[in-house]
Amino acid sequence: MTQSNMHLILRLEINKNHNSFGEIATIISDSKGDLTAIDVIKEGAETTIRDLTIKVSNKEDQETMVQSINDLDGVTIQHISDRTFLVHLGGKIEVRPTLSIDNREELSHVYTPEVARVCKAIDEDPSLAHNLTIKRNAVAVISDGSAVLGLGKLKPEAAMPVMEGKAMLFKQLADINAYPLCLDEENAENIIQIVKSLSPSFGGINLEDISSPRCFEIEERLKEELDIPVFHDDQHGTAIVVLAGVINALKLVKKDLKQCKIVVCGIGAAGISITKMLLKAGAENIIGVDKEGAITKEEHYENPMWTWYGENTNPNRETGPLPTVIQDADIFIGVAAANILQVEDIKKMAEDPIVFALANPDPEIAPEVANPYVRVMATGRSDFPNQVNNVLCFPGIFRGALDCKASTINDEMKLAASKAIADVIPEDELNEDYIIPGVFNKNVVPKIKEAVVEAAYATGVARNKKDI
Repeated sequence: MTQSNMHLILRLEINKNHNSFGEIATIISDSKGDLTAIDVIKEGAETTIRDLTIKVSNKEDQETMVQSINDLDGVTIQHISDRTFLVHLGGKIEVRPTLSIDNREELSHVYTPEVARVCKAIDEDPSLAHNLTIKRNAVAVISDGSAVLGLGKLKPEAAMPVMEGKAMLFKQLADINAYPLCLDEENAENIIQIVKSLSPSFGGINLEDISSPRCFEIEERLKEELDIPVFHDDQHGTAIVVLAGVINALKLVKKDLKQCKIVVCGIGAAGISITKMLLKAGAENIIGVDKEGAITKEEHYENPMWTWYGENTNPNRETGPLPTVIQDADIFIGVAAANILQVEDIKKMAEDPIVFALANPDPEIAPEVANPYVRVMATGRSDFPNQVNNVLCFPGIFRGALDCKASTINDEMKLAASKAIADVIPEDELNEDYIIPGVFNKNVVPKIKEAVVEAAYATGVARNKKDI
């Protein structure tokens, strides 16, 4: 299992007469820790207070190290802080005014009494809210906490750090004001009504970390009943970036998407949306596999989305578990669980196999295990090449949708976003370790925005007049 590094800061009071710093350093080293910084906070004749910044690979080593230091004579641990927790202290976003108010006259324009004129104008013509309020550049990031990252169902308060992080990325990457809203509600109909009630304040709705299959109903209903873009990022964001990676991977292996056999493992929100995107892009032979094996038209499923899946995929009606249906597959896309794909499975695939092992934090097969047997490998992790990350998608998609005042984000806009992401990498730079651009590539958002706006105008969902 791949471990992610953690950073912590220990504030120690050390009695110089009873302990040497060398003993502490030895414990850190023996606990597989990496001492990256030492800051002297206070120095006295007999004692010294220091902050030690330490990198450790897992929680068990951290606990062992802290206990061993705590047992030292003459050493007192005053405080333990985790750098990740420190980043979240007090929240990660704030609201700032766009102008200052320094006198009574300025106050009258932004608030009472002059603001009443603006209110009346918008009341007579609600479309003016796009120009006269924050609505034109505001997105609500909404979750019920039912499927947060790989953690599953959490309390709505516990989902807030993720939604705040999303809001940060909206602002930094696309200059969009995003507001995290975590709902203490599990009923799909109630969530739909809550979001509809909130919608007048926003130019777009980003649904996040809502469990399957409820997420499909919630998104579809909101798309039908609202006149602003509604986008469930866990479905479409992943799918858009996956398709971008597949487009570039197929350039390397010189294969046609229509001719490829594709196995999608994990038929939840992401797996279904990935499949829909691949079908829209021209794929014809996709087989979905879950715990019960391949999904087929002949089986009866309680999940209506699995029924749809069986009716629209697996044209050759293949049956059986993953090791059976992966025979001669050109592409494997996993959004399931760790370590379910074996080397023996990859060996059964077609020549130049493409593997997207996207389960987080641990992929369906470790890259170091798969690499000798695959042509192209992608994961959802930032510490390996070809990271499939939704951050590549949602800022540019919403930037484009807001700029042209789109009423929805349709399939054509999503396909345009995939192609734009793929096109960020020039042909002469494309290689097995570089089929997906990095999340901080400054060309990503502008290219997506431009492509999305063009697709919105072409499909008639853009409400701003097009500049000639």
